[in-house]
Amino acid sequence: MLNLEYRHVDVFSRHALQGNGLVVVLDLVGLSTTLQQQLTREVRQFETVFVRAVDLPARTATLRVFTEDEELAFAGHPVLGAAAVLHTLLPAAPVEEAWTVELGGRSLTVRTQARNDWVDASMDQGPAQFGRVVTGELAGHYREALGLPATAVHPGLPMQVVSTGLPYLIVPVRPEGLAAAGIRTHDFEALLDQSGAKFVYVFDPSAAEGRTWDNAGRVEDVATGSAGGPAAAYLVEHGLRRGDAPLRIAQGRFTGRPSTIEVRRDLGDGHYWVGGPVAPVAAGRFGAHPAD
Repeated sequence: MLNLEYRHVDVFSRHALQGNGLVVVLDLVGLSTTLQQQLTREVRQFETVFVRAVDLPARTATLRVFTEDEELAFAGHPVLGAAAVLHTLLPAAPVEEAWTVELGGRSLTVRTQARNDWVDASMDQGPAQFGRVVTGELAGHYREALGLPATAVHPGLPMQVVSTGLPYLIVPVRPEGLAAAGIRTHDFEALLDQSGAKFVYVFDPSAAEGRTWDNAGRVEDVATGSAGGPAAAYLVEHGLRRGDAPLRIAQGRFTGRPSTIEVRRDLGDGHYWVGGPVAPVAAGRFGAHPAD
């Protein structure tokens, strides 16, 4: 019988029932991959994070992150939400803490700070890696697959793959392009493979606002922490933002849950820090007898 404690939080919001929802499962028994995937599908969040090998005195833990379709080697709001939950588990939680979490073979530093009704969390996503600049016929295929008229694509900026752990195809659009965008083809993931991207981020650089979906186009993500670093790096790379200026990226307007992702670049090492507030929603236990 399952007997697992969980926390439900909303990331990138100071208030519950806003921002990007997340279930944080305290996996102290070492669930199988199959059960973790089943639980993720059961709770039907965009992503669910399983926290194991927790060492509170050492401020360390190991994470696994799942969407309804697959396990991810990196994700943004699950890392922030998990660290915020760990902060609340400390017996006498100090105001500020630093955590080291392992995810997908990568060690990540997350800083947490307790507030009155939420926890602020920020993660070091590392330096940006710039991939393929997409032009010509392939850019046209992406535009059509996203349902974008030619006039909606930004005329002076290229589509480009950028990663701070998860490679996104940044598609720059005019303001009207955000409302028009959506995944209109069944083979979008295969199309992304042609440029080396895992997901797409349709981005209005003038307003610093973005949108993304699962690759089947079924569900729109409310706020995408793993895209925050790439989007900010794209703006810096193309001379649209100063590297020393903090950035607030808007997302979630089209899902009815407006959210703000906070990004800053460390001028010392060029690493991108991505974060925001994490608000508690609910707590409980999974008590169930799953089928063999």
